[in-house]
Amino acid sequence: MMAMEQNTTDFESAIGELESIVKTLEGGDLSLERSLELYERGVQLSRFCHTRLEDAERRIEVLNDRGERAPAPDPFGRGWQRRVTDGQEFERYLRVRRTEIETALDAGLPTPPACPALIADAMRYSLLAGGKRLRPILTLASAEAVAVRDDPGRDPTHSLSAMPAACAVELIHTYSLIHDDLPAMDDDDVRRGRPTAHVVYGDAVAILAGDALLTHAFEVLAHPEADETPARLARRLHAIARLAGAAGAAGMVGGQVLDVEATGNLTTVGDGRAAPETGHEVLREIHERKTGALIGAAAAIGAILAGGDHPTVAAIDAYSTHLGLAFQIVDDILDVEGSVADLGKTTGKDAAAGKPTYPAVHGVARSRALAANAAAAARDVLAEANLGGRLGEIADWVVSRRQ
Repeated sequence: MMAMEQNTTDFESAIGELESIVKTLEGGDLSLERSLELYERGVQLSRFCHTRLEDAERRIEVLNDRGERAPAPDPFGRGWQRRVTDGQEFERYLRVRRTEIETALDAGLPTPPACPALIADAMRYSLLAGGKRLRPILTLASAEAVAVRDDPGRDPTHSLSAMPAACAVELIHTYSLIHDDLPAMDDDDVRRGRPTAHVVYGDAVAILAGDALLTHAFEVLAHPEADETPARLARRLHAIARLAGAAGAAGMVGGQVLDVEATGNLTTVGDGRAAPETGHEVLREIHERKTGALIGAAAAIGAILAGGDHPTVAAIDAYSTHLGLAFQIVDDILDVEGSVADLGKTTGKDAAAGKPTYPAVHGVARSRALAANAAAAARDVLAEANLGGRLGEIADWVVSRRQ
């Protein structure tokens, strides 16, 4: 049994142990298993410290209400900067951002008579079916992190200029899900807890709905802002180019091709050669293109639109590369261990189809360690670039999620 479970009364010892874990992880030269063990221990200690801090703050508030002592800015009197995640506050942040994104998506969709009612219904059916909204939230969070770092007095919630980009990212992501679920691809009947688009509307309309969402994404992002300066126009064009590259043959579409090729699910494979074996490097390339490219673009365009310079955008790129890897590994694990009720999609299909996944190549335990290492690497990049905001919490959320 861990020491924290034996003694949960010593806050100062917990802080000391947490700092020691951080130094050990930063030092490197650890096995994957040891890194995961320390990461999980650090999360446990962080939660314990956060609970004690909240208790102390509540006691101080009670004393203040009674007039028994003056307010204290730091209940522990040593200027300690909290390194813990306020789970409830972060969940509120996610809920607020999802609501804002849903509202913007709904308002921006084409409606009759501008387009046929059938295509409008099919687009709306898949786009507004819920979901984590990780990618558009990442766009907003990235813009916030860059803006606040470069202008500390700025309100971090004012990222409305990045909302069209966030919507464009989600439009592209939803198009990819519609096409991914088609009988010619993954042949899935459930997505986001409801029947997939081709089950409801048929293959033809589902394909066209995906096409419409993809093209609408660039219409949204190409729309000029009011009183747009030349500098902001240049940033918007940069964002459009980055997103297009991530969605195309060099990114997400290319990753889909590699995925299909690796499973041998092609009518013909190139010049008749056999489908390639899928080792670690091929697996990583598939996921970096298929999943990571759009996650990377989502974060990068937020930084670009917030005015981030080249080193800042490069740091966000590095962060999102690690984040995308962690996300995909966890996604692969959940396909093995998750439930349809939690995930809103069919589970166990990857193994049944012989698809290349991290659990299939590395096993579940090692896959968890790889995900934890990727999340830790993402946080390291943020620290080196002095980027804060919600990006670190998003990395923690990605590896701890159950859906």
